[in-house]
Amino acid sequence: MTMAPGEWAADPARFDLSALDARFLDDPFPTYARLRREAPVHRNPDGTVFVTRYRDVEQVLRDPRMSSDQREAWRARLGDTPIAEHNIHVMVFRDPPDHTRIRRLVAHAFTPRAMAVWEPRVASVVDELLDESVVGGRMDLIADFAYLLPLTVIAAMMGVPTGERRRFRRWSAGVTGSLEPRPSPEQVAEGNAVVEDFKAYLGSLADDRRRRPGDDLMSLLVAAEQDGEKLSELDLLHNAAFLLNAGHETTSNLLGNGIDALFRFPDQWERLKREPGLAAAAVEEMLRFDSPNQIGGRMPREPLEIEGVPIPAGKFVWISNGAANRDPEAFAEPDRLDIGRAPNRHLAFGHGIHVCLGAALARLEARVALERLIARYPALRPDGTPTRRRRARHRGFSSYPVAV
Repeated sequence: MTMAPGEWAADPARFDLSALDARFLDDPFPTYARLRREAPVHRNPDGTVFVTRYRDVEQVLRDPRMSSDQREAWRARLGDTPIAEHNIHVMVFRDPPDHTRIRRLVAHAFTPRAMAVWEPRVASVVDELLDESVVGGRMDLIADFAYLLPLTVIAAMMGVPTGERRRFRRWSAGVTGSLEPRPSPEQVAEGNAVVEDFKAYLGSLADDRRRRPGDDLMSLLVAAEQDGEKLSELDLLHNAAFLLNAGHETTSNLLGNGIDALFRFPDQWERLKREPGLAAAAVEEMLRFDSPNQIGGRMPREPLEIEGVPIPAGKFVWISNGAANRDPEAFAEPDRLDIGRAPNRHLAFGHGIHVCLGAALARLEARVALERLIARYPALRPDGTPTRRRRARHRGFSSYPVAV
């Protein structure tokens, strides 16, 4: 029998991040709370550690002794495979100067000022999707809307033809599945398959931009590749795929998790409808309350300690920003959704030099989506049983039936 969310928490003495109970995947927050109280720097059976308190997670994220370069970890976990090659080349898993060099090429396209230019287009996409998706007063909030909105926007930014965009759903699922603390053989196999697919497709798209450059992100990456000191061919292909995948996975999970939270706290849903000017603050609270990316990690370059727990050099440190964002030492009443919460210094987008490149885009998409949903469908409500993906790291829904 499946227990209701909130009724079960793992025993820290037996907790293993690489062998997670299905009940944890349904609702990790009771386990996070127990770990914060009893084992905030928890040592897993494989010798890695799992950090769950806000102050400790923040320390790991800003500590220059902690490396994002996880090449050896990926090879150990995934072997000499296409999906390991992908994870090794993307900017998020690299340290300066490589991280700085690659990020700088595209960072200006994701600034708040740049996003303001995209707001009318985002609003147009939102309305187009709602026009198409609602049939008989019903839609699937994820499959018909929350997934397609950011996918449509990031694909347009990349210069991907409209008819080609749906293929990215499988790519994203394949890549993010491989990022789980212990991916299954099936997840690794699917990750390998999608990497080969997107390298072929994006290689063809890059060839087209070499012949006919435009003002899109792929053209920017191609120009950097042609100045060989900036970007190699593998850097180009894998980081283009990373931008496409990360550019919609985060917002899709943010909207699904956040609207689910609003439904579970109807006073906050009603407040948002009365005060639509709180949409931006509501997005921040949605990010904190049920973060779209719950788990990350770093590799110590040298021996160090976290809250008195010794960590050898090269022993992986898992961190949970999802747990940190529910820490009562950092947030009053952390298990309550409060769309007016201020201050709200959550860690949903990370911290430091690796803070999420697409944070401004995700915020824009989620805010506009909330504003339009409230305006068009104030009676929006659940209409059936939602389905969560069985994932710990990228937490979200695959389906969420709603009525309008």
